[in-house]
Amino acid sequence: MALDSQILGDTQAQNSAAQKLYFAAWRWHFYAGIFVIPFLIILAVTGLMMMFITQYDGRDGEKIAAEVQGTALPVSQQAEVALAEVSGTVVEWIGPKAADLATVFRIKTEAGQRLVAVDPYAGEVLQIWDRRAGWYDLADNIHSTLLIGTTGDRIIEIAAGLSLLLVFTGLYMWWPRGNVMAAFVPNLHARGRALWKSLHAVIGFWMSGLLVVFLISGLSWAGVWGGMIVQPWSSFPAEKWDNVPLSDDIHASMNHGHQNDVPWALEQTPMPASGSQVGIDGVPQGTPVNIDALVALGTALDMSGRFRVAYPSGEDGVWTLNRDSMSSDTTDPVNDRTVHVDQYTGKILADVRYKDYSLMGKSMAVGIPFHMGLMGTWNFALNVLFCLSVIFVCVSGVVMWLKRRPQGAGRLAAPPMPAELPLWKGAVVIGLFTAMAFPLVGLTLLAVLIFDLLLVSNIPAMKKAMS
Repeated sequence: MALDSQILGDTQAQNSAAQKLYFAAWRWHFYAGIFVIPFLIILAVTGLMMMFITQYDGRDGEKIAAEVQGTALPVSQQAEVALAEVSGTVVEWIGPKAADLATVFRIKTEAGQRLVAVDPYAGEVLQIWDRRAGWYDLADNIHSTLLIGTTGDRIIEIAAGLSLLLVFTGLYMWWPRGNVMAAFVPNLHARGRALWKSLHAVIGFWMSGLLVVFLISGLSWAGVWGGMIVQPWSSFPAEKWDNVPLSDDIHASMNHGHQNDVPWALEQTPMPASGSQVGIDGVPQGTPVNIDALVALGTALDMSGRFRVAYPSGEDGVWTLNRDSMSSDTTDPVNDRTVHVDQYTGKILADVRYKDYSLMGKSMAVGIPFHMGLMGTWNFALNVLFCLSVIFVCVSGVVMWLKRRPQGAGRLAAPPMPAELPLWKGAVVIGLFTAMAFPLVGLTLLAVLIFDLLLVSNIPAMKKAMS
């Protein structure tokens, strides 16, 4: 009997500890959701907008049709046609994906960057537009900065980091503790809040892995965790240029506006510089080093599909041939390639491919086009279903809160904070690790913890409002 009593007591203690952990996870899940839900909905809606616009209209004029009529004009002649309509300096040639599509030139003008689509056969301008002024660009700016610049970037970074907390606390609460099947298949026979809870938990579980992938790839673009921590550690090392002279510019200087046009792994790597005799054979000797020769070189290098040629910028600038799945040039990231050519000698100074990236660089080379739905129809369909799932999980979370919250109550109705939380030291260690790995998220969690422990717990009026 004594042994049975001891076992019963241990079981009750374990249940009590498990219950406290559950309520702690629920409380943090609730707090994270309050902040995260509006931003997750914004990200999902703008993500859907960008994917549908890219799928059916394109971003760089890649879907503008041109009637095939004999042989295409030399690219230099097409550039002259574009400059006759838009005064400025050509800074990039964007090749067509197929013979029956237009060629696009990016022209730098006093008013900003303009894109000009040219019929490569008839030598006529088909369309002129500002890449950063369309519906895609509006959605992209909201998606990345909420239209408020650096502040918006930081807010989105905090939201993405707290979304990871939302996922992990959600998975802890979802973990099967009885009916295993109910954790994987929603109970459609339930009614009211029970039905919403079942749908929220099951759909949340099935999308959780994909959400983590999207959050990590998105965070890698963010200004603090991505730009200041992960990207510098993961950039392509300039030492691999084989003693090629380097410019003071980095690859990110090739971007225009908010648009990123070079691979993530190269953005913070210094550009090679023209003006030496180093490099390997590229443009044949005796051939003028111009746009026609560079397009021919890209074709000779088997940069199939669509590739781009950026013109040299300044006296030590280089020609850059780029095929990048992030820019929808190809659906296979393994085919990504960046080639730099000396503007005077035509020699290849650098040739970077997917296999040359670091592990994180390779992950991002795959993760970014996957995140953007650019890896084929299957990727587009999967991402659409995912975005709709995100919206549903967010809405269902709000519905469950409204159904649980007492009607007419002027309080937040947060889940109760358990007393004498077990394993709190382990939670502190995890919190410190999070703060070091994700600085903005760590600072936010610290602020919420101080608010919860010092203010909510000790000020009766605030405790009543939050309870």
